Amino acid sequence: MKKKNVIKVPGFSLIEILVVLAIMGILLSFIVPSVMNRPDEAKILRAKNDINVLESALLLYKLDQGDFPSSTQGLQTLVEKKYIKSLPTDPWGEEYRYDNPGLRSEFDLYSYGADKKEGGEEKNQDIGNWVEDQN
Repeated sequence: MKKKNVIKVPGFSLIEILVVLAIMGILLSFIVPSVMNRPDEAKILRAKNDINVLESALLLYKLDQGDFPSSTQGLQTLVEKKYIKSLPTDPWGEEYRYDNPGLRSEFDLYSYGADKKEGGEEKNQDIGNWVEDQN
């Protein structure tokens, strides 16, 4: 009788695979909840970016026109005078608010946040051009 040459291929046992899957499940249970909050952070970041763009357009307007548009003229003046193509809405579908003179800075440019009401905390916090710690 001839012996067959059997080559052993290194691999993983079923137990080892199950242990790795269990560890991955435990890690995902910690990671997934933190990733689920990211859409709110992205909306806040988008609102801050929109406000920075609108603020830059307002500064250019002042440079050319000598003063900021009045509250009555509003941000629509920036579109009419071709400083921006169109007015963005905040990530929650509302128009950005503009007050001149402002209560917190020379002019106030802001969004009420996710709750669409003045004040609030975390994702409901008002987002504006004024200088404060807005996390």
